[in-house]
Amino acid sequence: MTRRGFVTLDEELKLLKSVERPAIIRAIAEAREHGDLSENAEYHSAREKQSFIEGRIKELEAFLSLSEVIDPTKLSGSIKFGATVKLADVDNDEEKTYQIVGEVEANIEKGLLNMRSPLARALIGKDEGDSIDVRTPGGTRSYEILSIRYI
Repeated sequence: MTRRGFVTLDEELKLLKSVERPAIIRAIAEAREHGDLSENAEYHSAREKQSFIEGRIKELEAFLSLSEVIDPTKLSGSIKFGATVKLADVDNDEEKTYQIVGEVEANIEKGLLNMRSPLARALIGKDEGDSIDVRTPGGTRSYEILSIRYI
């Protein structure tokens, strides 16, 4: 994973542990004070949220403990993990820029492309000026690689 991805997940973990967890514990305590727990919707809702928070904490701790942080600025050459790639869609000349990142930090809306996605797999090992064809649910798309940066 990239340093940015690691920091983002670590910040989420700290927020869950220092803010969300104590808040949900207080909410459960308040809901218990309302009496009969079998018909207490606030209590059951708070317990569900607590379960989600605890699950997410465990998930983040596992991701962070097993992750290997790679600094893309120390890389160069053909496309590999961490590369920021500018592409031109051959059919409509639309340009898009993506960074190839790990699965847990991927977010296509932010231009963070999962390294296991069909597009990323087609890009790996290619150089500037190369063309690629990618099978998508909407059909095959063709792209030209305009630039590769490691930032």
